[in-house]
Amino acid sequence: MAGGGFVLPKARPSGPPYFSRNQIASVLHQVAVLLELNGANVFRVRSYQNASRMLGALTEDLGELVATGRLFDIKGIGKGLGSALTQAIGEGRWPNDWVDLHEQTPKGLIEMLGIPGLGPKRIKLMNEELGVNSVATLKQAALDGLIAPMKGFGQKSQQRMLDGIDLLARFRARRRLDVGLMYGEAFQSKIAGLDGVIKAQLAGSARRRKETIGDLDLVVAVESEHHEAVSKAILGLPGIADVKGAGDSKISIILDTSVFEGGFTVGHIDPNVLDAIGGDDYEQLESGGTIDAQVRLVPPEVFPFTLAYFTGSKEHNIAMRQRAIDRGLKLNEFGLIPDEKAGDLKGMAAAQFSLPAIDENEIYRHLDLEWVTPELREDTGEILAAETSALPSLITGKDIRGALHNHTTLSDGEATLEEMADTARKMGWNWLGIADHSPTLKIANGASAEDLLQQGATIQEYNNAWAKEGVDFRLFHGVESDILEGGKLDHPDDVLSQLDYTVASVHALSKWTARDEVQNTEELMRCLDHPSTTVLGHPTGRILQGRDGYEVDLFAVLEHMAEHNDEGRLKAVELNASPYRLDLDWRLCKHAKGLGVPVIINPDAHSIRGLADISYGVMAARKGWIESQNVLNSLTGEEMSQRLA
Repeated sequence: MAGGGFVLPKARPSGPPYFSRNQIASVLHQVAVLLELNGANVFRVRSYQNASRMLGALTEDLGELVATGRLFDIKGIGKGLGSALTQAIGEGRWPNDWVDLHEQTPKGLIEMLGIPGLGPKRIKLMNEELGVNSVATLKQAALDGLIAPMKGFGQKSQQRMLDGIDLLARFRARRRLDVGLMYGEAFQSKIAGLDGVIKAQLAGSARRRKETIGDLDLVVAVESEHHEAVSKAILGLPGIADVKGAGDSKISIILDTSVFEGGFTVGHIDPNVLDAIGGDDYEQLESGGTIDAQVRLVPPEVFPFTLAYFTGSKEHNIAMRQRAIDRGLKLNEFGLIPDEKAGDLKGMAAAQFSLPAIDENEIYRHLDLEWVTPELREDTGEILAAETSALPSLITGKDIRGALHNHTTLSDGEATLEEMADTARKMGWNWLGIADHSPTLKIANGASAEDLLQQGATIQEYNNAWAKEGVDFRLFHGVESDILEGGKLDHPDDVLSQLDYTVASVHALSKWTARDEVQNTEELMRCLDHPSTTVLGHPTGRILQGRDGYEVDLFAVLEHMAEHNDEGRLKAVELNASPYRLDLDWRLCKHAKGLGVPVIINPDAHSIRGLADISYGVMAARKGWIESQNVLNSLTGEEMSQRLA
């Protein structure tokens, strides 16, 4: 689990039932695994496994079953297990033998359980035969080739363990933006609904919309006299796997997937991406994942300062503090305090002398700045822009009228052409581009030239019908072509010339990662010189937490694209909005904007749900200082038609 290890959740302070159904089912599963790890009788292990599955699927209220004694009537819940569950649910105390299992099982063995595909039987065997007692010793044993010769293992098992260790390390380090926001927004919503809470807001890298985030930070405005009651109420919320620390003003917890009322799913992932991030192993990790969170309870008058401080970034905060110092002020999480009044006082004692601020706007105003939207707070020129009224008018979701890079069942999408078009219309878009994969990408069932052109004829029929009906919507027909050796495209020119556009993308990463930056840069430039190339798709090929991109000088590539655009040939760079990619990186968006290279935010949708990923692209574009006039997405259908022509 991303939060680290098996844990016994702390009891809710609100009274019985002290644990939720999901928590009970999870602990029963953990006990079964730990028993197996310690060599317990197989029938005892199985009884805990069965109880975990059964209670996890139970629809009746667990607290009521315990209170009425009907828990013992459930098939598979014997006297011993029923008594243990009654004690836990009704009294808030875990059975001593369960506690002993968690505390006495070596932590290294429990840590190894997080490696996808590695179960307790194999861990026990490797511990007994090789002395493997941690992830580190397992990795070394695999690198030394000691695991493959063991009976029932082999070379493939050994390599899968190494791959699993790598995946686990990446998974635990940080979480993708979409996953972090799902956890953060779900928990924020629950906190905001509690009595005594005036306001609850996500801060940190999630609020700044970084492509990956670490821990969640939430700031909660509460009157001082209600801190204790609100703190207890937060600890009683569903979704808390463990409490690392709790006081009246700061709570450190681990959230698990039970925080999601409607359940958790990673949704449709295109095969190329799924393979890069670990396949089924990744989905297994994510479905049982956790994330650390810190909640800070502060009085309403302090809330804006705490929110700004914990939003960051560190570099932005340093620049803001220096600006305050230059004006004889001290800026921190408690306030903006004149030096002569604060003296040696610290924290809330000094906050009584703070300049007032009802929101972040007023903090910036006190420092002679315009308010800086959280996405820009990375110390990349936003302070100077805020001082000189030069902050950009950033793109929003309302500016999006369409997107070019989307897939259907003709290649590896799960929705038909009709379903994709219908969903785009319901989203309020004026147009949609369809760019199914070309034949070389076998994993994506790339479309043949014949099938591609037939799709084009169908699209033309739809467009004619909509035009006759006066419907303000149209489809554009393209292809996502692999970039082949020598910068060539994956269809003959007579086929490409019949399309509205071509998204040229790299998919054969092994070839491109094996070459140096100069070769790759030249290859991309040759491809961009092809008359049919309209869009450079996911320019580095990176998969967040899956693989690094290939070596390429994107500054040179963007400058080459700028030359084409200056001469009237449309060459747009894609900001791939899939939360697995977010490529073009936001740090380079500002450079593309400065060069006048059009950006096209594309969801790279492989399903109707995938079209909504455009929102993550908008977040990344905002971080990159992008305005509506910098993207092709803001054009009307007619304007887009003219640009493509």
